[in-house]
Amino acid sequence: MRMINFAKRNFKELIRDPLSLIFEIVLPLFLLFIFQQFDIPAENYRLENFTPSIILFGFSFITLFTATLIAKDRTSSFLIRLGTSPMKSSDYILGYILSLLPIVLIQNVLFFITAIAMELEFTISIIPTILVSIIISIFFISLGILIGSLVSEKGTGGLGSIVVQLVCFTSGMYFPKESIGGIFAIICKALPFEACLNIIQGALHSDFSNLTLVHIIVFLIYFIAIILSSIIVFKKRMVSDNK
Repeated sequence: MRMINFAKRNFKELIRDPLSLIFEIVLPLFLLFIFQQFDIPAENYRLENFTPSIILFGFSFITLFTATLIAKDRTSSFLIRLGTSPMKSSDYILGYILSLLPIVLIQNVLFFITAIAMELEFTISIIPTILVSIIISIFFISLGILIGSLVSEKGTGGLGSIVVQLVCFTSGMYFPKESIGGIFAIICKALPFEACLNIIQGALHSDFSNLTLVHIIVFLIYFIAIILSSIIVFKKRMVSDNK
């Protein structure tokens, strides 16, 4: 019950900053719209491929959004006061995740409504795609919690921007890694963002032929490692901030 109340408090804090929420949702929607106007003759920019890319791009902003919320709570001493409560670190993490999932759901629904308005074919696979995307969003939220626990509010902007750029250039959103190859292709394989995009695209197309065992292993390693790291670092920060 404490975790649910904590999640409700976090959600209220999020909607108190409507400009950030609008930016979080409108910027990806704008990119989805504007890139379709260019009629770029590349597979990456076809509406059925670029829509999953925009979903992933939106998640990178969720990371920045989450990191800022955590850093603000630490700065305001809110977490110091909560340190006296019987809640566990995992309860705090789940509370933050639950508060952000409604925003992720709204974001995804708006993305698909916009894409369908631009003539994306409506299929039943959109529903499992949204569900899969929500699972992937937990990774990005946890990453935001980790960043917000490690650095101050001023530092979240820099690290969050790095995440945004990594998503853009290593996921295959703008161009496939094969077009460059070499070390860049190795970096793309080593990071989880290409795997995330392939999972979302596979769910939308009902075709997971581009999703390799390496992608699955890499995603699971990062997913588990980031969640565990966020819990451990968050707990240590709460202890150190309370001293």
